[in-house]
Amino acid sequence: MNSGMSRGGWRPAAVLLAGLMGASLLVASPAAAVHGAVPGDFNGDGYRDAVLPAPGANVSGKESAGAVVVLYGSAAGLSATRRRTITQNTAGVPGTAEAYDRFGASTATADLNRDGYADLVVSSPNEDTAKGTDAGAVTVLWGSRNGLTSGTDLPTPARASDDPTYYGLDVVALSTGPGEKTRVAVAGYDGTVFFSGPFSRTGTFGSVTYNRETPSAESVALGDFDGNAVPEPTVVTTRLHGLSGGQVYANPAIGEELQQGNGLIAATGDLNGDGYADLVAGDPDDPEVAGVDGTLGGRVLVWYGSKRGIETDSKPEQITQNTAGIPGASEKDDNFGGALAVADLNRDGLGDIVVGSPYEDLAKADAGQVTVVPGRRSGALGTGAYSFSQDTAGVPGASEAYDSFGATVSAGDINKDGKPELFVGAPGENNYTGAVWMFPGAGSRPTATGSRLFTASSVGLTQRDSTYLGGNGLLWVI
Repeated sequence: MNSGMSRGGWRPAAVLLAGLMGASLLVASPAAAVHGAVPGDFNGDGYRDAVLPAPGANVSGKESAGAVVVLYGSAAGLSATRRRTITQNTAGVPGTAEAYDRFGASTATADLNRDGYADLVVSSPNEDTAKGTDAGAVTVLWGSRNGLTSGTDLPTPARASDDPTYYGLDVVALSTGPGEKTRVAVAGYDGTVFFSGPFSRTGTFGSVTYNRETPSAESVALGDFDGNAVPEPTVVTTRLHGLSGGQVYANPAIGEELQQGNGLIAATGDLNGDGYADLVAGDPDDPEVAGVDGTLGGRVLVWYGSKRGIETDSKPEQITQNTAGIPGASEKDDNFGGALAVADLNRDGLGDIVVGSPYEDLAKADAGQVTVVPGRRSGALGTGAYSFSQDTAGVPGASEAYDSFGATVSAGDINKDGKPELFVGAPGENNYTGAVWMFPGAGSRPTATGSRLFTASSVGLTQRDSTYLGGNGLLWVI
């Protein structure tokens, strides 16, 4: 619990920026990073390793320089003692730990160089470079039989600027095959950068596209929306003035926005088993004007892929806490959709949507909750949905005010039993040092029975506040 800090203590003053394609952007600064990496097998032992970012970690006396803690998977699951902490002062990692770099603000996992070892992409959106204060940096840590032991930076073609550009505000990586079928997308306020393979551990890559058609990007995602095995990018901007979220672009390189719906975060996966990735966006804000845009308590929107990709004029399916089958009820400031992931948790071949509601009021204000919405081959989404909170029987700890359980979510199988584990972050836990829960995969879904709690202190991060273990997700924005 954060002693005495309310939600308003998180959010810096908002500023009104110049228009994007005729609309105004309402941006909070400093910016929040959106996504967290799924588990990956970084050392090639057959078990995926969990990634616990800590962007607020102090390093060698440098406040909020940032760190990433890797917990190694095994047949016995995870242990806080089988870990490695990586910072910009770690041998082989480019750069130097400096105050407020926030290394680990956003992370992504993929085997970029196709050598059989997962690689970890780590952003430092507040890194000061020759291109300006808070220009940002993105580093690839390369997997090997010894784990993550070396790294190279992904360059930014961004111009020098007097304003913060936050390169690395969000990162995502996806490999569906060699060459251009392996891609990395990086978001920032100056635009979005798309890298295509082949990648090498010396830092080379196949090609790069710098997209300034959609500046002030909040979130990026990659998905094979048209079934050609090449990941296509999606960009979500910072919130637009007068709307509940930002604009969602299905074809960002030509500024092709989806005409219905908006949000602040995106994720992808095949929800209906038709072979095409679907696009999911979280729109957690309450509407500024009821009935015009957004919904009370927040919402999740789904656009379905097809042989033509994501149709820009298609109407998305909407999911709220008032949708049939969804636990709970839509209430003011729940921020349902404040975190997102898609993973096949019940192993039926369909992607399931993991939705965070970090400001859900339970016994305590803003305690937070996570809802899982199973994919369906036909019919409306919602049937069979279930939720977890710190008040769920079997979950370590208890809901406390401002914990923001569900601010970050991810999933992956770490003990090689074929049953994916669910990971949930609560950055407000223990005076904002943060915590991450692991829910073990079970018969048809993750279970609270045997769930594990990893606090900052349990993984060797001993500062008294503001470590943000697990990442802070969108909390500096919503």
